[in-house]
Amino acid sequence: MATRVRPTVEMPALSAEILPAGVSARFVANGNGLRMHLLEAGAGAARPLLLLLHGFPELAYSWRKLMPSLAAEGYHVVAPDQRGYGRTTGWDGGAAADPEAYAMPNLVRDVDGLITALGHGRVAAVIGHDFGAPVAAWCALMLPERFPALAMMSAPFAGPPPIPGAPRFAEIDAGLAALSRPRKHYQGYYSTPAAAREMDAPEGGLAAFLRAYYHVKSGDWRANAPHRLASWAPSELAKMPTYYIMDRAASMPETVAGAHPSADESAACRWLPPAELAIYAEEFARTGFAGGLRWYHAATSGAGAATMRRFAGRAIAVPTIFIAGAADWGIYQAPGSFERMQESACADFRGAHLLARAGHWVQQEQPQAVTTILQDFLRSLDPRR
Repeated sequence: MATRVRPTVEMPALSAEILPAGVSARFVANGNGLRMHLLEAGAGAARPLLLLLHGFPELAYSWRKLMPSLAAEGYHVVAPDQRGYGRTTGWDGGAAADPEAYAMPNLVRDVDGLITALGHGRVAAVIGHDFGAPVAAWCALMLPERFPALAMMSAPFAGPPPIPGAPRFAEIDAGLAALSRPRKHYQGYYSTPAAAREMDAPEGGLAAFLRAYYHVKSGDWRANAPHRLASWAPSELAKMPTYYIMDRAASMPETVAGAHPSADESAACRWLPPAELAIYAEEFARTGFAGGLRWYHAATSGAGAATMRRFAGRAIAVPTIFIAGAADWGIYQAPGSFERMQESACADFRGAHLLARAGHWVQQEQPQAVTTILQDFLRSLDPRR
């Protein structure tokens, strides 16, 4: 199967039939080359804006369970399919695509342009999960007047480069390859053309691959027991599960296949039942993974670094919180980042919330708990609410 690198047919917005009551979908041109597909609740430029940024391999749809309750607080809640994802068009995920298009400075421009296109001058808060968390963090760092509050989920922000003690990916890769059990970092793998080919056409089908991938990184997989790592040494990194530090010759579909839940477990999954999993499978079957994987290629290649280095030594000044599942290895995958986020990278850090029995997909696994934390945070910013 050929990798799909550029959606050429503009799809209709997601049907209201598959969305929660009060959530609708539409398209907005963001002024940075994208026709962005977004979900929204509580629409209206007179309401303060909450912007929700998804990660990989997710979509705006991953915020569906939070949006009605946040809108009920009086907010205009918007979750876009970001560059490279879903029904958003105007991006190129091909091997020849400019990595700078997927670098953090341009991802911030995507989001900033969307705010203006929606008729808002700023957000009440920007909220990001997984790879959406560093985008949200860079929004708050680069444009604090437009992004005056920040909530990150599952991916701690250690501050702008240079990050002391963090080796380059070439060094990480060489060290992992030299282990007695040769390994590789998942972000390095995701940066290669092979990743998209292998993930677009996994043995057993796309739905089965996604079920295994979501399951193994969730609180449902009992083998997840994350803990702090002492350093970036290859032997320390290799303590992480193979979905982070992969066997050298394995693809990601091969890596997670052994953790596929049983048919009964899949049918009983309350946070991602089969009908909701099918939405992800249908969207990625149409677009492929190449667009989302370009984010990793940009990060590991150093795209955008010149702009990002201008912020070296600066801390995020706006009020910030962090939310993750206690069973999420993402908290510790970059050694020292969780601590640095709280101690120096965020000058007004207001708490880290680690939810028991939740894994990496925290806003889907425990939407009510996450919503309550966000509501409390937002009310603390505006005591009149």
